Amino acid sequence: MQGLCAPPLHFPATAPRRRRTLKTVARSARAELREDSDPLIQSAIHSASLRLGETNRTEPLFIDPYAACFFPPFTNKEPNIHKHQHHHYCLATKFIDDKLLHTAKRIDGLKQVVLFTDGMDTRPYRLNWPSSTMIFDVSPQKVFDIASDKLQGVGARLPKGCMFFHLPVESGDIEQCLRSKGFSGNRPSIWAMQGLPLESQSSFEAILSAVSSLAMNESYLIGELPIDIIDQSDLKNWMEKLFMSNGFKVQIVSYEEIAASLGVVLHSQVNNDKIMFIAQQLRFSDDQMEKWRQEFERVEEDGDEQGFEEL
Repeated sequence: MQGLCAPPLHFPATAPRRRRTLKTVARSARAELREDSDPLIQSAIHSASLRLGETNRTEPLFIDPYAACFFPPFTNKEPNIHKHQHHHYCLATKFIDDKLLHTAKRIDGLKQVVLFTDGMDTRPYRLNWPSSTMIFDVSPQKVFDIASDKLQGVGARLPKGCMFFHLPVESGDIEQCLRSKGFSGNRPSIWAMQGLPLESQSSFEAILSAVSSLAMNESYLIGELPIDIIDQSDLKNWMEKLFMSNGFKVQIVSYEEIAASLGVVLHSQVNNDKIMFIAQQLRFSDDQMEKWRQEFERVEEDGDEQGFEEL
């Protein structure tokens, strides 16, 4: 008891506590330096700033109560955009939000939502997911680690009865990673892509192939595709052929269409470098095909046994 009343300089735990504080400061300084120089982190922060700017509008399309946690306090990180113009990113965000929730609420039982993101996506926490929703976030590990710490610091919580899993996009085998976390191609799923850093056209094609193998028949894939990674003169024709070859029927949605559906008046042409799409799976997933193959073999075996009994 006497030690607790002693001056701080004589308190036995003071020295190690000070060393821990210095280490914490050093880690924080390194993290800030990394955030300032890393393009993936900067891109994710920029998207968060757009959500924050939308949230602070008089009549926002959506509210992101967690976007501000990615910035230091007392700083103005809102985007420098026209006050009367909704950024195309925010139009896409609202469109994807609504499609995700509308579809998830129509699924009975366990729901599976896969988000391809920049690592700072707050949808798992800010959207009112129905109970029994499994949310999988596929994003860069280093960005996710920073975002996760900051979201935890402001008390972000999943809706009751929901589960969350992170998968580092660097792992390469997205299909295997999802299966290892409990994803099943025998259950309905909905997929969304916004913000995921794609290096090339082939990287998108690889992701689409994985989704095609995992997504149950009639599942949806919604998202934004960066135009600058696509080396095609006829983008619409290329997308239709690519998606159909993977079992999807795709529809390209213009940002002007989204604005009109939301009752938003655009005062100038939307200048964007992405293309918005929504696609529905027409094929059966690999898991569905395997399940039916096993069932077919079982029926054949039962038929053979009955035939022997009759003889």
